[in-house]
Amino acid sequence: MLLSNLLLGALCVLAWNPLDYWPQDPLHLKLASKWDSEDAFSKLEDYVVEEKYPLLKLHRSLMEIESITGNEYAVANYLTKYLKNSGLTVETQHVEDKRYNIYAYYGEQRNTSTVISSHIDVVPPHIGYSVDGTKIRGRGACDDKGPLAAQVIAFLDLLHEGKIKEGDASLLFVVGEENSGIGMRTASEGLGISWDYAIFGEPTENKLGVGHKGIFAFDVEVIGRASHSGYPELGISATDILVPILHKIQNLDLPKSDLLGPSTVNIGKIEAGVAANVVPAYGKATIAIRVASDLDEVVRLVHTVVDDVEHVVPVKGRTTEPQYLDYEVPGFESIILAYNTDVPNLMLPLKKRFLYGPGTIHVAHSEDEHVENKDLLDSVVGYKGLVEHILTL
Repeated sequence: MLLSNLLLGALCVLAWNPLDYWPQDPLHLKLASKWDSEDAFSKLEDYVVEEKYPLLKLHRSLMEIESITGNEYAVANYLTKYLKNSGLTVETQHVEDKRYNIYAYYGEQRNTSTVISSHIDVVPPHIGYSVDGTKIRGRGACDDKGPLAAQVIAFLDLLHEGKIKEGDASLLFVVGEENSGIGMRTASEGLGISWDYAIFGEPTENKLGVGHKGIFAFDVEVIGRASHSGYPELGISATDILVPILHKIQNLDLPKSDLLGPSTVNIGKIEAGVAANVVPAYGKATIAIRVASDLDEVVRLVHTVVDDVEHVVPVKGRTTEPQYLDYEVPGFESIILAYNTDVPNLMLPLKKRFLYGPGTIHVAHSEDEHVENKDLLDSVVGYKGLVEHILTL
């Protein structure tokens, strides 16, 4: 009895691998899924390739794996296995720590005419998957796991129909789009791939993006000195310095664009102080300016406010220029966008760049993030149409 228990325990240890803890059927193609019996889920319309690659289950699987920026390992692992089991050649590119980009293509030819790309990270907090009528709700529903899932299904369907062959198209899924663009920049610099065309996935209401604003993201950091609030003259209040600076930045006369509209300021986060009866020794504000035009002038104007102010740390930041895209494709409407994407982080020469995907940015990053079932289905057709259009160029 003791021997049999020891053998059973040894087998359990051998069977468990902490780096490979996914179910034996990660694609849910063989095992009966509880989703099939869920009334709300079963009433949604689906797009299924070869009777074994359903769009809705891929979309849900991706959404149910929490992948807030910096914590993309689990979803990258899942997606890698999914693409390999779909018959694609899959490469993982180390970005940093346990963060990996995924590059997939058919056959052996790494260089392809077109790359189809989305990001696998999402903003916090994680919001679980749910269905509300025809709306699919949860974090990543439209930004960016909706576009990602639709791109994969569109790619597999094009292969199944024989409309693309080896060397025509590839898939690139990257980390870190939501804060720094590190994944796409790493792919640009280290994959050793060349493409002629790129299709980027973001929520664009299934319209082709005409262009989008650039960004100047930076911190204003103040180092003061703490004291008792009854004797403020003994300290240096970081907030007394920080608040007027923020007011001036909010009221800068920033450049505008006839196409993209005004440049806008968002003071997204403020940190300061420890208590009401303590003069704050430290203050920091994190700011993002959506740049519609003349990035250099925007940066210059900010520096006129913050430079040479005593106790303010020299300001540095992350910048990208406004982007202008290709949008004249028969059968597609167009849209002008205010947000920033990974488009400028793909720093390789391309003949054309397209931005397209299901859902609206108006609900992305919010508690109400969702995508309509029909929009998700229509985007598969849209991605297929874009690839087929590129093949005619």
